[in-house]
Amino acid sequence: MSKTNPVQFMQQVRAEVSKVSWPSRREVMLTTVMVFIMAALTATFFSLVDIGIRFGLTAIVGGF
Repeated sequence: MSKTNPVQFMQQVRAEVSKVSWPSRREVMLTTVMVFIMAALTATFFSLVDIGIRFGLTAIVGGF
């Protein structure tokens, strides 16, 4: 593997970064909103499951 000097390295980095397809501001905003919605739905789901398990265990333990 050959070594490259820092100038060549920076040129290669710039060439690779120019190939990247950067998302638009609209795409970033939509993706961010979708992540927050999915996180809220997941938190709600697991909260309901937790409440259900707690209710079930309380009923079983309280029955004895």
